[in-house]
Amino acid sequence: MPGKESLVRNPDARISALESNAKAVKEVASAVSSTLGPKGLDTMLVNSKNEVVVTNDGVTILELMKTEHPAAKMIVNVAKAQQEEMGDGTTTATLLASALVDEGVKQVAHGVPVTKVIDGIQKGIRFALHKMQEKARPIYELDDEWLQRIAFTACREDEDITMAVTEAAHILGREKLLDKGFKFSSCVMAHPRSETRVVPGVLLKQPHTDSEVQRKKGETLVLVLADSLEPDQDLEDFASDDQNNKQERLKEEFYVMLEHIIHLNVGLIVAGGSVDPYAESVFADAGIVVVENVAEDDLRKVAEHTRARIVKRSALRRSLPDGMKPFLGVCKEVAGDNELQCVSVTGGQGKPYATIVVGATTEDVIKEQERIAKDAASAVQAAIRGGFVPGGGAVELFIARHVELYRETIQGTERFGVSAVAEALQKPMKQVVANAGFNPLEKIESVKVFQAKRQSDSLGVDCDRGTIVDMIEMGVVDPLLVKAHALKTAGEVAIAILRIHAIVKMKEDPVSKT
Repeated sequence: MPGKESLVRNPDARISALESNAKAVKEVASAVSSTLGPKGLDTMLVNSKNEVVVTNDGVTILELMKTEHPAAKMIVNVAKAQQEEMGDGTTTATLLASALVDEGVKQVAHGVPVTKVIDGIQKGIRFALHKMQEKARPIYELDDEWLQRIAFTACREDEDITMAVTEAAHILGREKLLDKGFKFSSCVMAHPRSETRVVPGVLLKQPHTDSEVQRKKGETLVLVLADSLEPDQDLEDFASDDQNNKQERLKEEFYVMLEHIIHLNVGLIVAGGSVDPYAESVFADAGIVVVENVAEDDLRKVAEHTRARIVKRSALRRSLPDGMKPFLGVCKEVAGDNELQCVSVTGGQGKPYATIVVGATTEDVIKEQERIAKDAASAVQAAIRGGFVPGGGAVELFIARHVELYRETIQGTERFGVSAVAEALQKPMKQVVANAGFNPLEKIESVKVFQAKRQSDSLGVDCDRGTIVDMIEMGVVDPLLVKAHALKTAGEVAIAILRIHAIVKMKEDPVSKT
């Protein structure tokens, strides 16, 4: 079989394309590899204006770094997909994808048909995911101490954020966190002049800092509008006198609608669009708090929290005055927070909500604090949904050995694709150990021996002392869903890259030139 040198010298177009792609993928992975593990370092990104971003977040680095090679962009998309779905594990997903491509290219260079390598990778990943699921430790209660430990690890051991995330999780409840349509990370709000804390309700951004929001305590009725609260506009082409008369009539109807809303004793109006200045003035005189231009997601949060029904202005006009009460929600308190430029809605009669306010001393730090708080929230939610596994690359190394054993049951050249998966699964621990300043080859082989001897998936390397320790006993764990999604996504993009037969530059689109 051809040696490693043939990968460089083989003129075959397929090998040439694979070689180019593998090199580009490896370069992208190297940009984030030094951030992995407790001894991982930050990366500084600088643009043409000398603006600086310092972070250890894999997806942030990949999104901001200059990437031109198409295969490299595919790897960046892996990190984005991991972040969007899981909120964490982006660096692990990137390293696994790079390792799978690298190992796959080696097998093809040695003469294994690329289709067989791909088939083997698919089988190996399916087996690894099944094995990983078997090793998961479930979490049944929100009081489980592992949740706090998982949050502590995900937010880089920030105690304030850890306590805020776990407190918010208790307020939301297990049922809400298990809801597939709910993202715990969406509860995080950052502000540079605030202390990290939890608000047991919904915070709505209110830019009108010049007006003091009247604090309302006790049962408060809430009206949630999907659109604006303004007079209807006459857009038809009438004679000017007729048009003016109709416009005046529409205004009168609007003013009557405002009076009906006031008589409903509504205390808070939340609108997805703008609110007419006259309406704001009328409502202010009536002691009604108005928040306008609220994002759709926040409208939904307020509606769920207060048990209100989101209505459109047209439906509001038809329902007033008697038919509107079933649409109203109820909360116990509405208060303005001038520091945050927000209005808080708490004590709703509907589903519980919590907002995690993350603070920092400077604008430069606040974005990073917000990111790690979102990571912690995502990790906690993933652990509740799927349990957790040993961290530090321990579970991947354990599964790698079982993938090697599974390889012996595979007939034909697909075995080489399975081997690529086994090699790739060793990459996370190798990188963690290397970042800690130890020899990865030496440490990995020692851990392999002890894992096999004790049949343990939790043995790994102490990054402070370099000794073999139990990751569970050390409190180093990761949510199963984060690990599994990283491996699955990495496998999908690695296979997509290995399928590329050639790289062909497209001709310029004539339309784009004009």
